[in-house]
Amino acid sequence: MPVQTGTPAQQPPMSQYLGQGFSQPGSPASSAAAGSSRIDPTQIPRPQSTLGLTTFDTRLHNQAAQPPSATSNFVARDTGNCSPRYMRCTLNQIPCSGDLLANSGMPLALMVQPLALPHPMEEPVQVVDFGESGPVRCVKCKGYINPFMKFIDQGRHFKCNFCGHTNDTPRDYHCNLGPDNRRRDADSRPELCRGTVEFVATKEFMVRPPMMPIFFFLVDVSMNAVATGATAAACSAVQRALGELNHIPRARVGIATFDNTLHFYSFNQAQQPTMLVVPDIHDVYAPLQSGLTVPILEFWEPLEQLLENIPSMFQGTIIADSALGAAMKGAALAIKSNGGKLIIFQSGFPSVGFAALTARDPDSRKGPPPGEKDLSKLLQPVDKTLKTLAIELAELQVSCDLFLTTQEYVDVASLAVVPATTGGQMYYYYPFSATSDSAKLYNDLRWNLTRPQGLEAVMRVRCSQGLQVQEYVGNFHRGTPTDVDLPAIDCDKSIMVTFKHDEKLQDNSESCFQCALLYTTMDGQRRIRVTTLSLTCTTVLNNVFRGADLDAQFTYFLKRAAQEAPTTPLAQLRDKMTNSCVNILFTYRKFCATASSAGQLILPEALKLLPLYTLALTKSIGLRSDVRTDDRCYWLARVMTISASLAIPTVYPRMFSIHDLSQKEVGEGNLPQSLHLSSENLENEGVFLLETGEDAFIYAGKGVSSETLFHLFGVQSVNEVQTNQFILQEFDNDESRKLNILINEIRKERCSYLRFRWCRRGDPLEFLFFSLLVEDKNALGLSYVEYLVHVHRQIQNKMT
Repeated sequence: MPVQTGTPAQQPPMSQYLGQGFSQPGSPASSAAAGSSRIDPTQIPRPQSTLGLTTFDTRLHNQAAQPPSATSNFVARDTGNCSPRYMRCTLNQIPCSGDLLANSGMPLALMVQPLALPHPMEEPVQVVDFGESGPVRCVKCKGYINPFMKFIDQGRHFKCNFCGHTNDTPRDYHCNLGPDNRRRDADSRPELCRGTVEFVATKEFMVRPPMMPIFFFLVDVSMNAVATGATAAACSAVQRALGELNHIPRARVGIATFDNTLHFYSFNQAQQPTMLVVPDIHDVYAPLQSGLTVPILEFWEPLEQLLENIPSMFQGTIIADSALGAAMKGAALAIKSNGGKLIIFQSGFPSVGFAALTARDPDSRKGPPPGEKDLSKLLQPVDKTLKTLAIELAELQVSCDLFLTTQEYVDVASLAVVPATTGGQMYYYYPFSATSDSAKLYNDLRWNLTRPQGLEAVMRVRCSQGLQVQEYVGNFHRGTPTDVDLPAIDCDKSIMVTFKHDEKLQDNSESCFQCALLYTTMDGQRRIRVTTLSLTCTTVLNNVFRGADLDAQFTYFLKRAAQEAPTTPLAQLRDKMTNSCVNILFTYRKFCATASSAGQLILPEALKLLPLYTLALTKSIGLRSDVRTDDRCYWLARVMTISASLAIPTVYPRMFSIHDLSQKEVGEGNLPQSLHLSSENLENEGVFLLETGEDAFIYAGKGVSSETLFHLFGVQSVNEVQTNQFILQEFDNDESRKLNILINEIRKERCSYLRFRWCRRGDPLEFLFFSLLVEDKNALGLSYVEYLVHVHRQIQNKMT
């Protein structure tokens, strides 16, 4: 069965993807090969490592340009449309009708990441201050001024590109038009020539003064937390990370600990902390109305001393219970007048007090494994108590970040609703090792506190007439039908917005999307980040496929799978993902590649890797039943906010050979060639690194030399490695230095401190490592070659 890719407008001969003995469509050999299902594995589409830095102009020749891959290294130049880092559409040419969109099988959605990190070489987003009058907006739909609003009548009026309403130009904003019918000052005004700008918000955007940044830390001091070193690791991480907040002059900090009671710490005028115990964990209260948070700059020394003392204060405790729900509610009450960030370190199962959970761990039960119906229940919260609490927190502008440093089942499905509703994030360290995980815990906390972020945010997405917003997907609270409320928003969070047609669009017209994020900066300024993207509309299905964005489309399917996993049987969900892929490729084959032989699998150039990533998705942790329930639930929670740049690595990791680093160039922005995920690439004498963006797995072949192991890891044999306490070190040799450079480059690219997992033969981690080699056939599913054959047969069945 030949495999061929091509662009929709024509069918170019892409012979590098043709299988063994296969030929170009229409040639005499095509019919002979038509019945064959043999595919040369070396010739099928696979991800290619992008080498070097590219420059991307967001608009060329007055049209939107096709964005580069989200995983590539590029510098975006904002020439009217926003950078794809901030907003990326699944289709870069918009179907003119709902029927055309439905026929394509592809979704219409935006991946919105309004505070995304720019490339260091990109221009910063410009701040525009309109003074007391505020930014210019359409009086009808309230859309913000942008490069695609058309000025008419010598600049005295402008036509809104969202609702079509003609507005009067404010007198102090008037400017004459040039011969090209553009304002003469358009290129000097960021809001008229840039796709992303930030407006200074006026008083009409404030219901209260901008909130202070308050960081309230909650530390589990129950028996397991203390015994495993999780309490000491948390206190050490907080102590070190607080030093990073010195650049925020208004920052305030509060600290509380909890087991089966709550312990708040109040600082008197002598700056000595006093423990205030709240024994009632069912009807929770804050022991003081004020004084439980203090300015970090003034109270740095007593805060540091308290954090040093907490592990010893609870050393030897025999209290095993954990009142997590009560701790969250009590801390929220302590900061309710302002709001802020709750940062919680939890180790034990939340067993007592308000919102206590009932153990339902299937992994520790005796008897037969749970059925599909029971599995689905385990992926959903046990009740609505924590959801109700989370809504209360969101309405108080309190976000919650949860660091799970655990060695047991903690019911992630129930706990996840709190960060999901409050704009927070969950971090998961299982099984927690104080030796190997403390560095990651500190670095994760440090990035959480110092990354670009905003508070008390409200976001709305607008679109042109003919389209309407259908759904928002991410971590937020819906207070109103049109807006999403975000007690906190940061550079790593992505929100998916889906659209549907409510009328036909005009061919060759432009359809516009705009995200407006109203938020408070960490230094107390109220801002409106406005991100605009304008795309061409088309009635031609070929053009729709040509404009398909693989990263955005796969991110859409990933989030859809995560949404449906708790309520859909796994086998049915995996089939649904495959069918979505088949339907897209069938449409392309039927309507855009009619001249090709029936024996050929024709893949659109823009989506040629969709089958591979769909296969990887069906084998991913979230869609498997052979993994721990908490592991699945964490995966499902994580992908709900994942960015387009991290979506594919989550299911299709990168693998590098590291035993031969001395022969490779490794440096800043320069990573070695990655290997495709097949055991065929595992040499017996080699050592391999596989990274998912969160975890880094190291696998050594049976025949690896002691010299290689010593240079890389300082050991003579793999048996010397303590798998649950492995720490990567740097030694005085070229191989070790390059390995550490490689790891640091990946960490910088992923904005994540990789957690190292040594995969010893015979250990469960070895099975996990091989399960991530998604191109192999295993118990989880077909090989990549077999999957392509399966997809092709499905397409052929639909053609007949």
